[in-house]
Amino acid sequence: MKRDVVVIGASAGGVIAVSSLLAGLPPRFPGSVFVVVHIPTDHPSSLPEVLRRHTDLDVVRPADGTAIRPGRVYVAPTDRHLLIEDSVVRVLKGPRENRHRPAIDPLFRSAAFFYRRRAVGVLLTGADSDGTSGLFSIKMRGGVAVVQDPQEAMFPMMPGTALHHVDVDHNLRLSEIPPLLGRLALKGA
Repeated sequence: MKRDVVVIGASAGGVIAVSSLLAGLPPRFPGSVFVVVHIPTDHPSSLPEVLRRHTDLDVVRPADGTAIRPGRVYVAPTDRHLLIEDSVVRVLKGPRENRHRPAIDPLFRSAAFFYRRRAVGVLLTGADSDGTSGLFSIKMRGGVAVVQDPQEAMFPMMPGTALHHVDVDHNLRLSEIPPLLGRLALKGA
């Protein structure tokens, strides 16, 4: 089974980490990628524009109800949670989780619920514990849990917390994650 629904979460140091990860994905990546980075909510984010500079994939700031397509990167907008359902993106106000909106856990939980074994959760650098609960959900529903090596992360708390609480499938250096995602999306191995 292909594992082609990739959800990525990051906090402090996350723009650099996500940019690097996306730069390593092949231009014809067959999966769909969803990104939550904790960003301030007091002004519009330019994160999609920043990420476009690092990848040939189509990077979008989705509206609620946007259709999910392979080869596209969906970036959570400012002050909204990014969720995924059967074949569409949901963008909702919702309550803050772990002091954040957007938060990583809602995205990861929605991927676990709707995509089960197809879901791959990737947790990168960050200074809190957001993402751990959602990564646990992905793992419990048969998905793959990937964590950036905390020793390399700019802020090791988020990946370290996940490693402590989740039976992670892959604990990798950032440069090793894109090739893994390519293999998973193509073959599921």
